[in-house]
Amino acid sequence: MREAQSWRTAVVILLVATVLVGCAPDRDMTVPMPLPTTTPSDTAPPTVEPDPDPTMLPGGTALANRKYFDFVNNRLLAVNSNPAGRAIIDNLVAAGFDKSAMQVTPDTTSQLRLPADSIEFSVRLHDDCLIGQFIGGKYFSTIGPMLTNGSCLIGDTRPIDW
Repeated sequence: MREAQSWRTAVVILLVATVLVGCAPDRDMTVPMPLPTTTPSDTAPPTVEPDPDPTMLPGGTALANRKYFDFVNNRLLAVNSNPAGRAIIDNLVAAGFDKSAMQVTPDTTSQLRLPADSIEFSVRLHDDCLIGQFIGGKYFSTIGPMLTNGSCLIGDTRPIDW
């Protein structure tokens, strides 16, 4: 009797093992590619060329020159977190923008002559305007259409006569 029970137990174990093996997930049969052998010239890390600085496109549109406009203004912000209107205009002129096509808002309040919270400035290129703003140590820009009066900014602007 003990022999029959041992025999049944062995058959049950064999059946269970067979069922469990059939339920095992498939193995990934991917064979790794052999590693390439290196030579001394292969060991140097690849050099990554940095993106070149944007450049001005003379006669270009506002859209074509926006990256350069942003680059020039962000470079100013990196050295001067609160630039005055003259510093902004002088920076743009030095970068090649036409001073006669620019506008800038006052950099002081009208009554108390305190520093303005923000300064807006623009450069007209054809029928569009590059418009920038310095506020709280940050810079923002957009492109807008030229107004019917030929200007870019609405409201009070200061003369650029220096």
